Formats: sequence, C-alpha cells, structure tokens
Amino acid sequence: MDNPISKKIIQPRRLNSLRHPEADYSGFGAYFITLCTRNRQHLFGEIVNEQMHCNEIGVIIWQVWKSLPARYPMISVSSAIVMPDHFHGIIEIVGDVHERPLQSHPQPRRIMTIPLVVGYFKMNTAKQINYNRKTTGTHVWQRNYYDKIIGSDEDYGAISEYILTNPSRWGLDKD
Repeated sequence: MDNPISKKIIQPRRLNSLRHPEADYSGFGAYFITLCTRNRQHLFGEIVNEQMHCNEIGVIIWQVWKSLPARYPMISVSSAIVMPDHFHGIIEIVGDVHERPLQSHPQPRRIMTIPLVVGYFKMNTAKQINYNRKTTGTHVWQRNYYDKIIGSDEDYGAISEYILTNPSRWGLDKD
C-alpha cells in the first residue's frame, strides 16, 4: 500500500500564469510591471486635474517601492506611478543575481528575481495597508500581475512616458 505522505507532490505550472514560459526573469534588463487592486478598488488616492494625489495608503505603496533596492541590491527602480486602482513601475536588474542550491538537489537553482521582488512588494504593501486600515488578511492586490520585458531603449522611453502620463489618461483607458 502506498504511503500518501511519502509521495512527492508535483505542482503543475499554473495555466493562467501571465509569465512568459521561456523568459529569464533573473537576467540583466528592464521589466515593466503592472499590479491592480483586488476588484479594481480605488484605494490609493484620486486623480485631480490630471494629477495623482495619493492618500496615506498610496504613500505606503511609494515607500515600499522606493525601499526595494535596499532589500534587493541587484535591482534599481525607475519610472513608476501609483494610480487609484493600480500601480505601474519599471524594475531594472543591474547586478549579479547569485544562485542558491536546492536543499535536495546538487544543481543550483536560478533565482527568478522579478517574481521574487514583485511578491515581496505585494506582500509588504498589503501587510502595511491592512495594518493601517485594521483589515488584517484582506486582499489588496489581484492574484497575478502583468509584466513586459523591455527590449530596447526606444521601448524603455515609450513605457516611461506611458507611466508618467498615466494620470492624464485617467478615465480614457483603464490601465
């Protein structure tokens, strides 16, 4: 008789993942990310005269965003915007990403830097927001996030412009 405790459970790759299956999210380069609030709730402030005015929760998003390079010295953060119901930002991997061995496997495992950083960002912003609102355990962010690997200086400039002008398009498009 099989012992179910001793069987290794293999988790299949999620079919609804937004990650590019062949992408190396640990390599040098720039990555455009977008995170949306759960149910697109307007939690972070409001747009007035085409400018974003963060409330105290929106300020938390900025504080955690700006603190990321101190925690992850291999990254820098670039253009970003907090919007009422979403966040756009560019993360650049600028330093060496060290590999760590798996405990039960002799081969080193690649660290997927972008998912690691975004996961930390989402977890810590949600934790601080929920503490602030006295809503422990409440979901702040949608389950996943969107990313785009920035392939050229031209793309980088266009995406930075898109991020920085996002408040002027509020109500015209919903990204």
